[in-house]
Amino acid sequence: MPLVVIFGRTNVGKSTLFNRLTESEKALTSKTEGTTRDSNADVVEWGGKKFELVDTGGIIDETSELILGKKKIKANDIDAKVQKQALNFIKKSDLILFLADAKTGLLPQDELMAKYLKKRREKKVLLVANKVDNYKKVNEIAQFHKLGLGEPFPVSAATGSGTGDLLDLILKKIKAPQSEKEETKPDHVPVCILGKPNVGKSSLLNSFLGEEKVIVSDIPHTTREPQNIEISYKEQTITLIDTAGISKKGSKGLEKYGIEKSLKSLRKSQIALLVIDTNEGLTHQDSRLVEKITERGKSLIIIANKWDLIEPKDSKAYTSYIQKKFPFAPWAPIQFISAKTGKKVPKILDLILESKESREKELSQSQLDKFLNRVVKIHPPAKSKGIKPPYIYKITQTGINPPEFEIKIGRKDTLHFSYVNFIKNKLRERFGLSATPIKIYVKKASPGGL
Repeated sequence: MPLVVIFGRTNVGKSTLFNRLTESEKALTSKTEGTTRDSNADVVEWGGKKFELVDTGGIIDETSELILGKKKIKANDIDAKVQKQALNFIKKSDLILFLADAKTGLLPQDELMAKYLKKRREKKVLLVANKVDNYKKVNEIAQFHKLGLGEPFPVSAATGSGTGDLLDLILKKIKAPQSEKEETKPDHVPVCILGKPNVGKSSLLNSFLGEEKVIVSDIPHTTREPQNIEISYKEQTITLIDTAGISKKGSKGLEKYGIEKSLKSLRKSQIALLVIDTNEGLTHQDSRLVEKITERGKSLIIIANKWDLIEPKDSKAYTSYIQKKFPFAPWAPIQFISAKTGKKVPKILDLILESKESREKELSQSQLDKFLNRVVKIHPPAKSKGIKPPYIYKITQTGINPPEFEIKIGRKDTLHFSYVNFIKNKLRERFGLSATPIKIYVKKASPGGL
C-alpha cells in the first residue's frame, strides 16, 4: 500500500488528524509538546481504496537541527530519536502531508521544515492548514504560500471539516489499491439507516419488509452488527445496513460516541437514510451527522417520520425548516412518511434507485461542452480576487460515486466559490443528479497551455 506520512512541528494537530482520517482513537492527543513518541500507523479506507497513514512525532526547537543534519543523536536523547524516526518515515513515504497551524500562524520551524522538504524534490508534498474551524478563517491561510509548497488545503481535524475532500485529494496523488471491503456489484445498492433513538428506524425497516412485491433474505453482517437485510426491488438488490441510535453518552457527547460509531457503518454504504422525528426539533447532533455524511461523499435522503401525527400538515414550511438546519445538503430530497402505517414508504425505495443512478451517471464531453457554453451565458464566471474576470476553458468529469468534475481556468485567474456552487446547481438541474453530493475541483492551466 502507498505510505502517507503526516509531518510537522509540535501541537499542529497531527495526531488529531490521524485519528480523524483513520476513524480511530489510536493516537494519544494532548496539548503537551512531544506527546507522540512512537509513530502510529493504520490503514485508511476511502472511496473504495486504501493506503497506510503514519502519524510522526513533532519537530521541536531543541532537535529541529536534525533535519539539517547538524545534530548527532545521543544514547539517552529520546526526543531526538523521535525526530529521527519521523525523518526515516519521510524517506520511505509516497506522499507527505505537511501540517501547519492556521491559528498560530507561520513560524520559523515551519519554514525550516519546508526547506528540508523542498530539498527532497522526488517527494510529493501536500500542504495542509489545520484548525480552520470556519470559512471566515480561510483567508488567514494565505500566509503559508510563503513556504513554497503549493496551495494550502484548509481543514479542521478537530471537527472533521474538509477532511473528506482532503482524502479525495490524497487519492488523486497516490496509486492506491482497491479495497475489497467496498467493492459492490453493479446492481447492488448498500444503504445505511441513521438517526437518533426512537425516531422510528426499526419501524421503517419493518415497513420495508412488509411491502408487497418485495423478496427478503437475511445475510450475515461482515463487520459489527448481527445482520443486514437484503431486499430485491425492481430487479435490483438493496442492502439495508441498520445502525444503533445516535445519542449522547458520557462527558464528550455525540462527536466521540455517537457520530463516529454510526459513520463506521457508512464505509460500505453509498446512500444514507437519515430518519428524523417530525414531532421533535432538529438538533446540533443531526446537523453534524449530515455534514459528516456529505464529507464522505455519500448520497443523502432525509426521512421525515411520524408525519401522520402532525396537524396541520404544512410540508412546505417543514421543508424550509429542515433546509435551514442542514445547510450542507440543500440538494437532499425530503420524504414525509409514516413508518407505522406504511404511508409513502415505497417512495423511499424509488428515491434510493434514483440516487444510485445519479451517483453512477457518466456525462460525455460533448454534453459538458454544451452545458458550459450555456451556463457562462446565463451567468458569467465570478472572480474571488484580482481585477480580471476568470475564463473557464473546460469542464470535464473525472469520476463517479459520487460524480466528480474538474474546471480548468486561466493560469492567473481565480474562481469564486459561489460560482462553483452555481455550476453544481446547474449540473443537478440539467442532468438530474438528485440526492447525491457533487465534487468540483478547480485547476489552473499550465504555463505552456491547458
